Amino acid sequence: MFVYLWGYLYSNFFRFWLKWILRQLTGKCELQRIFGGSKEGSQRTLKIEYSLGLSKSKVLRNAVHVSEAEVEKCVLGIMKEKKINIQKDTGFKTSLQVCLLQISGYKKLYLEVENLRKVPYDSDNEEHEKQLIQLWNLLMPHENLKARITKQWCDIGFQGDDPKTDFRGMGMLGLVNLVYFSKHYTSEARQILSRSNHAKLGYSYAIVGINLTEMAYSLLKSGALKSHLYNLVPGLPQMEHFHQFYCYLVYEFDKFWFEEEPESIMHFNHYREKFHEKVKGLLLDYNLVLTLQNIKKP
Repeated sequence: MFVYLWGYLYSNFFRFWLKWILRQLTGKCELQRIFGGSKEGSQRTLKIEYSLGLSKSKVLRNAVHVSEAEVEKCVLGIMKEKKINIQKDTGFKTSLQVCLLQISGYKKLYLEVENLRKVPYDSDNEEHEKQLIQLWNLLMPHENLKARITKQWCDIGFQGDDPKTDFRGMGMLGLVNLVYFSKHYTSEARQILSRSNHAKLGYSYAIVGINLTEMAYSLLKSGALKSHLYNLVPGLPQMEHFHQFYCYLVYEFDKFWFEEEPESIMHFNHYREKFHEKVKGLLLDYNLVLTLQNIKKP
């Protein structure tokens, strides 16, 4: 109750007067002070996003919702609103543009990921079928499929003889991620597939891969990926960056699973959640970028 009350009083009263006092002392608005006191990346952009969102000015509040095309106009509007002299603060405009591009780009990326997730796998869609066969060929180059519907799919970790039923939760996003990792990190994907067939510690490779797609998606949706993407991309994050984060999860989860040595696959949900909490903890480090280490980048 006390924490809630303090948060309310700070946001609606104390913060305004604190900002006013600091402006009188420094001659700079909060946005200028943030740029002067924080380095580029998530630390700066998250502070800018927070400051804009809590502003009493409609011009500033709306800035976190502008599209890429509106960024430059929005920056000029903010500078006018806050009476910032571009001649005296030459780097402000460029720095704010970068932050707003990251903020708008994150929202755009989420919509792109969500739209792909909503596309159901369609066995009558030639492109969908092509990607599914590509996944098999990437992972099992020395074994041909005997039929489209076959128990062979279980060899790469699907649950039954037709993989389309396993994509229901994540739609085409699940398949696209599996193909991306197998295509760009082929040797690592085959190695992990082989490890997933371990007699005692084995798991269903494709099903776990789809599960990790859900994890990456939920982290993106919740905003937890902002620190990673704001550090990684000095501008607009793309679908490629989401796929790369997924690859990180697949690679790191396999290591985590074998380090933990679960008693059986029946405990998967427990270890999945433990890994999830580990990743969320890493994402709290505003200086961190979660990328694949010690393997060849595409």
